[in-house]
Amino acid sequence: MTDGLNRRQSVRVTDRIMLAIHPVSAEKMQAVADDFQQGISPYNQEGLTDIQMFIGAQSALAKLRERDADLADFLQHLDNKMNIMLKQARGGESPLDALVMRKANISANGIAFCSDAPARLDEIVEIHVVLLPSYTYVYSFGRVIACDPASEEEESGCKFRVALEFVFLLDEDREKIIQHTFKQQSLALRNRRLNP
Repeated sequence: MTDGLNRRQSVRVTDRIMLAIHPVSAEKMQAVADDFQQGISPYNQEGLTDIQMFIGAQSALAKLRERDADLADFLQHLDNKMNIMLKQARGGESPLDALVMRKANISANGIAFCSDAPARLDEIVEIHVVLLPSYTYVYSFGRVIACDPASEEEESGCKFRVALEFVFLLDEDREKIIQHTFKQQSLALRNRRLNP
């Protein structure tokens, strides 16, 4: 059973995702873990509500777009307008503002991506991931396990390749990542068969 679980967690895909990474103290991660042990979800932290509302709206719009593209486009414009108004009313940034679309290699064990800035080995970071096209949101903490100069094969503008291992990830979020990696691998295999 353990070997099967380890194999499932190790399945990796390279994909375009929305990603935000912020260095945090080990104390902050421990506080979130302690709260979780007391029944408080990590998603109940201040500031994460913005991301959850955005992701929920985008997920609903993606499903609606399959049935009624015009209505989905109209609602997307309204959602964008409300987000702009909320940002102006609040003043300041939310974690949502830091989400950037980027190519990353992801598994249920960790994530690797290109960065303009180096990361310190063993540094603890807060991770916000949005898996596309389903708009699945995953919040976790990771530890920097590698930071190397980017190779020539990396995308342009990439200076460093940073690798993180998840050190705090809810089981249900780990399963979301596993399901996403399997789905992406299945799509890639189907595309290879159709376009040899």
